[in-house]
Amino acid sequence: MRALWISLLAATLLAACAGSPPDEQAGASVEDRKPGAVKPPAAGQTQPVPGGNVARVDLTQPKPPAGYSILRDPKSILSKRSVYFDLDSYTIKDEYRPLVEAHAKYLRENPTAKVLIQGNTDERGGREYNLALGQKRADAMKRMILLLGAKEEQVEAVSLGEEKPKAQGSTDEAYAENRRDDILYGGEY
Repeated sequence: MRALWISLLAATLLAACAGSPPDEQAGASVEDRKPGAVKPPAAGQTQPVPGGNVARVDLTQPKPPAGYSILRDPKSILSKRSVYFDLDSYTIKDEYRPLVEAHAKYLRENPTAKVLIQGNTDERGGREYNLALGQKRADAMKRMILLLGAKEEQVEAVSLGEEKPKAQGSTDEAYAENRRDDILYGGEY
């Protein structure tokens, strides 16, 4: 009797395996007729997953033109590259802090970017004094940028003293234009 049961079981298993392969079998679809139910897609079609966390892309916004750089966009604070100082001072004024913070943020977010800070003075004072004051001005901005999160290897500070005036002449206005730090990004110096 036991042999009969084993043969019967074997025959049943063989019969089950003799059907068509699984990839040729069509599955039965179940249709939910409740109000608001989602109809299953037809074979070979896809359907979005409701409530999925998929980022939306706004394709109506224009792409920036080729060669666009936020560093050169006149609407961007990053296009402003000079910080001005009082006479014989290397203290960064409060009015320039947002500018320095914006450049520091850009450097934090772009770790391969590098800047050169050039410290400048007006023509008054001796050559050595002006070189030293220009270096103190450049170093003050470098320290602030580093404190705001940029990396040491991204920032170089040099003094040009009185050698690169922005304005010519010996007026108070010309002197004020020449007491400054200039920020140059890699490829600009």
